[in-house]
Amino acid sequence: MLSCLSCAQKETELSWTRNFQRIGTQSSVRAADLNNDGVKDIVIGAGKAELDSTPLGILALDGLTGESLWEKSTTAQIVGSATFTDITDDGIADVFIGGRDRILKAINGSTGDIIWQYNASKTENEVLRHAVFNFYNSTLIDDVNDNGYPELLTINGGNWEAKPGETIERYPAVLMLIDAKDGRVIAADTMPDGKESYMSPIAYQQSGSEATNIIIGTGGETIGGSIYLTSLDDLLNNKLDKALQVITEKDHGYIAPPIVADLNDDGVLDITIASHSATITAIDGENRAQLWQHSLDGYECSSSFAVGQFTSDEIPDIVTVVSKGVWPDYSDGLLVVINGATGEVEYQESLGCFSLTTPVVYDLNDDGLDEVIMSINKYDCDIEFINDIKGTDDIANIMIALDLKSGTVQEIDKSPRFRNIYGSPWIGDLDDDGYLDIVYGQNYDSRDLFKVGGMRIKRISSSIKMSDENVAWGEYMGKSGKGIYEKS
Repeated sequence: MLSCLSCAQKETELSWTRNFQRIGTQSSVRAADLNNDGVKDIVIGAGKAELDSTPLGILALDGLTGESLWEKSTTAQIVGSATFTDITDDGIADVFIGGRDRILKAINGSTGDIIWQYNASKTENEVLRHAVFNFYNSTLIDDVNDNGYPELLTINGGNWEAKPGETIERYPAVLMLIDAKDGRVIAADTMPDGKESYMSPIAYQQSGSEATNIIIGTGGETIGGSIYLTSLDDLLNNKLDKALQVITEKDHGYIAPPIVADLNDDGVLDITIASHSATITAIDGENRAQLWQHSLDGYECSSSFAVGQFTSDEIPDIVTVVSKGVWPDYSDGLLVVINGATGEVEYQESLGCFSLTTPVVYDLNDDGLDEVIMSINKYDCDIEFINDIKGTDDIANIMIALDLKSGTVQEIDKSPRFRNIYGSPWIGDLDDDGYLDIVYGQNYDSRDLFKVGGMRIKRISSSIKMSDENVAWGEYMGKSGKGIYEKS
């Protein structure tokens, strides 16, 4: 467990644990106060096999006790993470979350009632007829139709029946702008290259500009793709074919959401991208020139980035996880920390086995540099899950904190017989007591990393006194899941 790094008069303790049978999670924890008690509550997606129905597809848990506030059934896995905004005018955040088989739901955060859900099963629209696959993460866009509520920017794509390496049965993904109030599709267009997409879109504005930029990516584990830069205006006018191709690869696509952060201190947000071939590239936000690039041979990447301060300069730095091997037969997971200013690798170490999770970061010991908090899986990494026995008796899921300054790894929590391949933890002050909380999900190991055997959600109340309430990268894709790093 975490020790008292800041001399706080408080013990680190497990606040609560919640177990669920016969479901698992590929979603990341999000938090918002849904019952108006002053404590943020937990929302996470879940499911059985990819297209199996379950009464426990979306879960809202009381942040104080872990008890269920509400549960929603779904017809397939929920793989996205929640987006929050109040559309019911009750002062409580409502929940927007998506998953496989065209699931996208708006849920009353207070009651759990469905407000609206996406349905394109009978559409004859030339574009929307392709939007029958998976929804991933959504991001909020300022109100464009003057009804007083924001819009949701999201993407639908990824045919689960397409075979690896084959181009047949692969359909163009659809970028969509949806009215958060009623679920109406305001605008939609297919990818510029007509390819699939698994990448959640990023929307941002440069300082001093009112234009909304949008980053989209195409391709998959075995299909080439590109990163494109487009705009909200072009989406509204069905002109994604005018998008600027920023970078492309022939045999791998772009799955992990990129991030935007100013890496050269010119006041302009730059773009950092990881291809599935584990080539990490920083692009200048002003002129689209390459700032730096680093390739990790023998590895692949489906994990996004976390952004923090890991070096002595004031330029933000990058951390991610790459996987050794070829999808889906991975062995070691490699943690990689890259100097944001130079592109040099500051740290790389195999800290566990197969994992597609993304770390979070916070300065735990108040020394001016951030620590990396992440979930790792420990077992015999040489096991071949596709061609061999598919499991191990010795698996354990461990939450760790890495102090890059000293090079030490501290164990926060360990759970034998559990693993976590996909979801990021949430860190922050859940109950406003001034101390750091950690909430994360795990899947039970039934001797098969890919089989759903049950899941567990944990809340750890730490002894870390929070010197800064503004946690810049305390959840998957950063604050509010936007993928934008802004200095506090």
